[in-house]
Amino acid sequence: MSRFVYRLPLAMFCLIPASALAGPATCYTTDDGEYDCEFYAATDGAGSFEITAPGKPWFSLIIESPGVASGYGDYGTGSVPLPGIFYRSEEDGACWINDTTDFEICAW
Repeated sequence: MSRFVYRLPLAMFCLIPASALAGPATCYTTDDGEYDCEFYAATDGAGSFEITAPGKPWFSLIIESPGVASGYGDYGTGSVPLPGIFYRSEEDGACWINDTTDFEICAW
């Protein structure tokens, strides 16, 4: 089944209190494919979030303005800024694509 079918965009959940958004999710990254993860919404009200999963890198996207985010990753050696800027995908609002590397991060 396509990863775009029957998935609600992350943006639809932005109206729910952040505490209700902590919990299990399905994530996708260009490097790791689709996997079970934990999703944590920030309390900034802008839609920033973090995803974690055993054996996978930790990622954080900080929303700078609507549809624009900066990214951070921890590959086991501490948090580092990811190059470029992430833009919300026009095809799937749960996905963010890096303008420099084409790296994609999604959370459903």
